[in-house]
Order: sequence, then structure tokens, then C-alpha cells
Amino acid sequence: MSAASSAGYPESGVPRTTYAGERVTTETKPAYKTTELIVFVAAVIAVLIASAVVGNDARGVDRFPADQAWLYVTLLAIGYMISRGLAKSGARGRDDNSRV
Repeated sequence: MSAASSAGYPESGVPRTTYAGERVTTETKPAYKTTELIVFVAAVIAVLIASAVVGNDARGVDRFPADQAWLYVTLLAIGYMISRGLAKSGARGRDDNSRV
């Protein structure tokens, strides 16, 4: 038993071609085109510069040691990855067959 299909539609019901005027792009921009990346890079640079510039206190103890700065950089990276993940979570990929 075979199902009949109309022109342009395979048996699964998904069209082989797109409708006129339909966008084939994804919802979100690539990561390098977003302000999120610019803010992330600027924040990482600012944290590392602040760690290098902040000096010792009166007792000679470093007030912003490198290990604390790298912890902040790691937290910034985690936040950036979460924000990109949330931005991409609603985006449909090119191979998404949600119109079935």
C-alpha cells in the first residue's frame, strides 16, 4: 500500500521546497556578531587588568590575587555560555521538521 503524494511533497508530508517568501535562516545571529561576545571579552579583559593593577595593601597582601581573577573569568564564561544557550534554545535549525 503506497500513499499518493502531490507535487513537491514526499510521502512524509514535508515539502521539498520552501514556500515563496519564507526565510531559511535561523532566529539568532552567530556568536561573533552579538553584543554578548563583545561584553564578555571586555569584562574578561577588565577583570584581568584589574587583578594586575590592584596592588598590595599596607601589610603586603595582594587585594585581588590572580586565582580570584581567574575564578571571575570562569564565572563570566559560564554566564556567557548560558546566555548563548538560552538565545539558541528557541532557534530552529535548518534541519528542523516542525511543520509536520
